[in-house]
Amino acid sequence: MSEGGLGAPMRHPIDWQDPDFYDPEKLAEEERRVFDICHGCRRCFNLCDSFPRLFDLIDESETMELDSVPDSAFQQVADACTLCDMCFMTKCPYVPPHEFDIDFPHLMLRHRAVDERHGRHGFADRALTKTDRNGRLAGAVAPLANWANRRGNGVTRPLLENALDIHRDAELPAFHSRTFSKRAAQAPTVNPDAPAHGRKAVLYATCFVNYNNPDIGEATRAVLAHNGVDTEVVYPGCCGMPRMEQGDLPGVAEAARSTAAALLPWVNEGYKVVALVPSCALMVKFEWPLVLPGDEDITRLAQNTMDVSEYIVDIARNEGIADGLEPLDGGVSLHLACHARAQNMGAKAADMLRLIPGMDLDVQERCSGHGGAWGVKKENFEVAIKVGRPVARRIANAEKRYLASECPLAGTHIVQGLERQADDGEPPAHAASQHPVQLLARSYGLLASGENTGE
Repeated sequence: MSEGGLGAPMRHPIDWQDPDFYDPEKLAEEERRVFDICHGCRRCFNLCDSFPRLFDLIDESETMELDSVPDSAFQQVADACTLCDMCFMTKCPYVPPHEFDIDFPHLMLRHRAVDERHGRHGFADRALTKTDRNGRLAGAVAPLANWANRRGNGVTRPLLENALDIHRDAELPAFHSRTFSKRAAQAPTVNPDAPAHGRKAVLYATCFVNYNNPDIGEATRAVLAHNGVDTEVVYPGCCGMPRMEQGDLPGVAEAARSTAAALLPWVNEGYKVVALVPSCALMVKFEWPLVLPGDEDITRLAQNTMDVSEYIVDIARNEGIADGLEPLDGGVSLHLACHARAQNMGAKAADMLRLIPGMDLDVQERCSGHGGAWGVKKENFEVAIKVGRPVARRIANAEKRYLASECPLAGTHIVQGLERQADDGEPPAHAASQHPVQLLARSYGLLASGENTGE
């Protein structure tokens, strides 16, 4: 074993079916081992709020060492983790195969799994994980649901804050009655003259695109059809990321098995699976195989799944991109989402946008601070704004016309950060964020707008 961990980073399977995984004393023992190493390193001090909380606990303790911090205090460290994976991917020098064997995000996941097993998650936490139920119910009354969710609604937002712990100032996604699955019946015409004609892809719609932003799905289908790709849309259910955030690993395994059963027949017919949101691509490609390491179906699905930006860049590099791209005047500020970076595939969204002639691209890799449902909670929202302040400041200073993020929730959160930085009475630097594939569709002239208004 070489000092500094010179081997390629690796992750261990998540041993969630072992009873010891849920033993609070064994969890605390492992947390003490890892936290003591973090205390001696402190390289991750400027990532999420977990590390400042941990270091403050130690520095303010009686001995200024971990030995005088009680196990009960570790809860606030776990509560601040957004499972973004950036400490593992970009900062920590002690990840496996280093002998210290540090995987901080999966340790925090274990902490939440113990909380879940011992009934420490309440109604609000569980309600937010039911994305399919919430999407169906809200979509059935989309105008009413969107009115109730609207920021500034003094009637409903205080009620949401009290009932579901959702901060009244947090921007929430719109719902649609015509989901992406419903819109999929009208498929775009495939370009027979495109260099990539003959490719086939099945789009895993994801709960967010299906219920909250079908425009991303329609833009993807239009771009792929223009590039000769025959597409189908499949949505068997949520990938389980919201459940994973709460430590519900049996629920994640259930979602993985049911989704694999729906998608693998398409793989057998020669289709590549394309996930439309990076968190969902990360789940399918990396997290599911760690949750179900012996499942051959899960492994095969992971090997045949790509992020949408990754897939389009693959077309460009192998067959060549179809003609028709026109410049986007004013440039683009692109936020690289944490869960896109965690896929270890490179900055594919940036590579995709650089296909546009004359692209003036400003790339930002800092965290938005949102962290899925974490950032909209009453106790986290202001911290999330603080964490996202540096990237919002950089985007404002770049003064580009368009703002894009691979993660729609992160993009919306950045817009809120821009609002906070705007001078009184002035509009923010950007009124909305788009997915990079929407800008590619705009460049092709395939879509008139990238706005997502809800219906």
